[in-house]
Amino acid sequence: MNGPAGPAPQSGSPQSGSIVRKRSISIRGHATSFSLEDAFFEIVEAIARQRGISLAALVAEIDDNRDKRANLSSALRLHALEWVKSGGRIEE
Repeated sequence: MNGPAGPAPQSGSPQSGSIVRKRSISIRGHATSFSLEDAFFEIVEAIARQRGISLAALVAEIDDNRDKRANLSSALRLHALEWVKSGGRIEE
């Protein structure tokens, strides 16, 4: 389907990972949400899996340590980027 910016990205194409999805999670007993592209979300999930902690625990840790002037979504992206830059890899 074509939109105002041209054809919609096909699943598996490089652009398909750029669609931002809103996700909800419960951390420390309260619901919160963040918006991440699938590519970043997959990295965040991989970090939690490789550390042996739940996704909620990792998100809570990142939330606790982020600069409160930045939003949670940005903090998650930056955490994923730093992990990749330091050699982190998604294990299949």
